[in-house]
Amino acid sequence: MSAKIKIIPFGGVRENGKNMYAVDVNGSIYILDCGLKYPENELLGIDVVIPDWSYLRENKDRIVGVFLTHGHADAIGALPYFLSEFNVPVFGSEMTIALAKINVAAEPNVKNYDDFHVIDEKTEIDFGDVVVSFFATTHSIPESLGIVLKTDEGRIVYTGDFKFDQTAKPGYQTDYARLGAIGQSGVLALLSDSANAENPSMNASEQTLAESIEETFHYRDGRIIVACVASNILRIQQVFDAAVKTGRKVCLTGKDLEKIVNTAMQLGKLSFDDDLLVTPDQLDALAPGETVILQTGKMGEPIKAIQRMANKQEKQLNIQPGDLVYIVTTPSHAMDTTVAQTRDMIYRAGGEVKAISDELNSSGHAYKRDLQLMLNLMKPKYLIPIQGEYRLLNAHAQAALELGMKPENIFILAKGDVLTYANGEMGLGEGIDVSDTMIDGIGVGDIGNIVLRDRKVLADDGIFIAVVTIDRKKKQIVAEPKITSRGFVYVKANKDLMHESAEIICKTVQNNLDNKEFDWGHLKQDVREHLSHYLFEQTHRRPVILPVIMEVNQHHRRSGKSKTATKASQPAQPASKQTHQTKGQKKAPKDANAANQPAHKSRNHRRRRHSSAKHATANTDQQA
Repeated sequence: MSAKIKIIPFGGVRENGKNMYAVDVNGSIYILDCGLKYPENELLGIDVVIPDWSYLRENKDRIVGVFLTHGHADAIGALPYFLSEFNVPVFGSEMTIALAKINVAAEPNVKNYDDFHVIDEKTEIDFGDVVVSFFATTHSIPESLGIVLKTDEGRIVYTGDFKFDQTAKPGYQTDYARLGAIGQSGVLALLSDSANAENPSMNASEQTLAESIEETFHYRDGRIIVACVASNILRIQQVFDAAVKTGRKVCLTGKDLEKIVNTAMQLGKLSFDDDLLVTPDQLDALAPGETVILQTGKMGEPIKAIQRMANKQEKQLNIQPGDLVYIVTTPSHAMDTTVAQTRDMIYRAGGEVKAISDELNSSGHAYKRDLQLMLNLMKPKYLIPIQGEYRLLNAHAQAALELGMKPENIFILAKGDVLTYANGEMGLGEGIDVSDTMIDGIGVGDIGNIVLRDRKVLADDGIFIAVVTIDRKKKQIVAEPKITSRGFVYVKANKDLMHESAEIICKTVQNNLDNKEFDWGHLKQDVREHLSHYLFEQTHRRPVILPVIMEVNQHHRRSGKSKTATKASQPAQPASKQTHQTKGQKKAPKDANAANQPAHKSRNHRRRRHSSAKHATANTDQQA
């Protein structure tokens, strides 16, 4: 009986980062990577974005495990959130698992999780219908692996992040013989990295990049601030080596980077002398030409950290005149605007900027010819370009067409597409709903498109707040509208606009009060619509309009019992006054015998005073 196979991307297609793919073989689900992506410009206030795994929640009992290719955030960043919901084993190389443990330990809900399994390129795991094996690839982090799922219908191969570099050192070398053997055994589908597919030029070798870093360190007299991704172990090693050769000391920023460096050093993936590293407090004792500051930022993303340094928002390590900010990472194309703004901030702070990608192709991802070489080695029946925006996936598809691959055998997927293989044919089946899950502070998934839309409106046009007090029984407005604006217009310079807005609010509210079928929701919506129309006519802006309607009741009938109690309590008024405690006073001792009617008088009196206070507040607001 032939196997039924489904391939479902939960991220990593038509976007940068957030790699996560599910392969369903005869009902068993294998998760390939579990990454996050950093927010783009329109995601206001969002810290990171992770995949939406609603479908997996409904099928959690069918998940076999998570298989990781490498230790960058786009492959392991969402793992702490995933494991807080799914108690499944995690497989990866020694370095990858070490970094995954650091990430998971930082999440309180799963800090005790310990179902990690270290594998290498020689490991095979037999799950019955599927045998999972691995192969070594070259990337900017040691022990990067590709994943092979052997099924009855052929092998499904996931490359992870990769490139080909003939000068790669041990721990970073590609096993070309293994790739050829996988291709000879029959590959049904290849899920291949497309992040650098548009680039027609060969990537610079890591040896060339190391020489460029050393040259920059040698010819620079002042401080050098290196911006690097924290988990880019290869680049960090090159920075350390260049610092040693040019007589500089390195200062690490942040505990996250220190943990990664210490872990890599313990595993033998980083090597340096003990006296190379200095603390921020020790920098003052060194000459500017003797220092390197390695800035990786929170969660390994350096660009925002560099912005804070340029704006003098860091406690000790801010950019000073004469500093060189050396960007040795290659930001995604989606970050181009942010990087340009960051460069401007650096120059304003008196520093200079140099990016390694300005002179060399420094990407850790395969360029066009590398992708074609992978296709020739694997000889897949079907190609599924992944890891990149649509134009990059399309460029990968075009590179495959140049090799003679049939167009109908290439699938450019979107999140939630279900690619099904059954009865010898691959095709798109009925898709599933997959959105983004946004992380803001400690909130997971509580920020949706509506909240983001409101944030964008607030950022663009501000907020307009109108507070009105009404008496619904008398059908009248008790206190005229008090209008407050933030980020919309300067109130004192736009008195006519505020006055006209107040009149529109009064007229709209009064019309609703006169209506026999009064409805609170309709009243607020009516105020919003009329105000929005008027404000757009006057300013061509659409602020967030927040009507606040307060209701007071100016008729308080006293029952006969209450009147009697009030008369009876007249002699006890001085005692009642004493019961109104002012701030800082101690409470008077209670007397059960003397407190019957006076206590009733006091409660009634407090109710009347509260009501009066309500009117006073509305009037005071109007005066303000």
